[in-house]
Amino acid sequence: MSKNQNGSKHSGGSKTHLGHRARKRFGQNFLNDEHIIEQIVDAINPQAGENLIEIGPGLAALTEPTVDRAGHLKVIEIDRDLVERLQHHPFLSAKLEVIQGDALSIDFSQFAEKAQARVFGNLPYNISTPLIFHLLKFAEHIQDMHFMLQKEVVDRLAAEPGSKSYGRISVGVQQACRVTPVVSVPPSAFTPPPKVESSVVRLEPYKESPHPVKDKAQLHSLCLTAFNQRRKTIRNNLKQLVPAEQLEALGINPGARPETLSVDDYCRISDWLTEQAEKNDSQ
Repeated sequence: MSKNQNGSKHSGGSKTHLGHRARKRFGQNFLNDEHIIEQIVDAINPQAGENLIEIGPGLAALTEPTVDRAGHLKVIEIDRDLVERLQHHPFLSAKLEVIQGDALSIDFSQFAEKAQARVFGNLPYNISTPLIFHLLKFAEHIQDMHFMLQKEVVDRLAAEPGSKSYGRISVGVQQACRVTPVVSVPPSAFTPPPKVESSVVRLEPYKESPHPVKDKAQLHSLCLTAFNQRRKTIRNNLKQLVPAEQLEALGINPGARPETLSVDDYCRISDWLTEQAEKNDSQ
C-alpha cells in the first residue's frame, strides 16, 4: 500500500483512485507518487502570469502543485465526471478555467491571443501520437509542451537516425521541435499501474526550424510511405513517388534503409515532391 498526494491509500492493482474509477475508453491511469509529481512540476517550472494549459487533468495530481505556483490554469478534460469534480473542487475551482472537450478537436490558437501557451499533461497513451501532431499544427502559438508518455514513444520522439526507435514520429516532431526527455516514471507511480514504463518529454517548437520544409503535411505523408516497410530500401519504399536517380541528385543513397536517413534528408525529398506538385498544378 502507498499514499497518493492527498494522503488516501490505494492498492497497487486497484482501478479506483480518490473515489473515481479509471475508465479504459479514456485510457485513464492516475498519477499518485508525490516525488515523481514534484519532479514533473519542477521540469515544467510554471510561473505566475504564464498561459498554462493542462490536457487531461484527471484527479488533479499535476493540477494542484502547478496552480499553486502559477495562480491560474486552463484545463481540458473529456470525462464529464472529472469536469464536475474540478468545477466544484473546494480550493481549486476558483483558480481553474475548466474546458470540457476532446483535445484532439480543439483549436489551440484560441488560447494564445495574448501570450504563447505552455501545454502539459499526463496524456492517454492511446491518443498521444495523434495529439502531438494535432498540437504541432499550432506550434507558432505554443512556447513548450511537457507530456507524460509511454517510454517507448519518448524514445521514438528523441531517436537519432540509425537507431531502431527512429521513424516517422522522430522525423515529424524533430523537424518542428527540440526534444528533451526529462523524467522517468515507473508503473508503480500510477493507479491503476500501466503495463509499460513511462517518461516525461519536453517539446519546444522552433521559432525557425534548423530543418526547414515547405509543406509539413507533405513531409508527414512522405514519412508514412518511407517507413511503411522498414526492411526495404528507400528506393523500394518510394518507387511510386521519387525516381532513384532523383534520390541520388538529392544526395541520398537509394540503397539506404529508411531509418538511416536524417531529418534533413526527408525534408529535401519532401521539398522536391512539393515542387513537383506545384509544377503540375501550374501546367
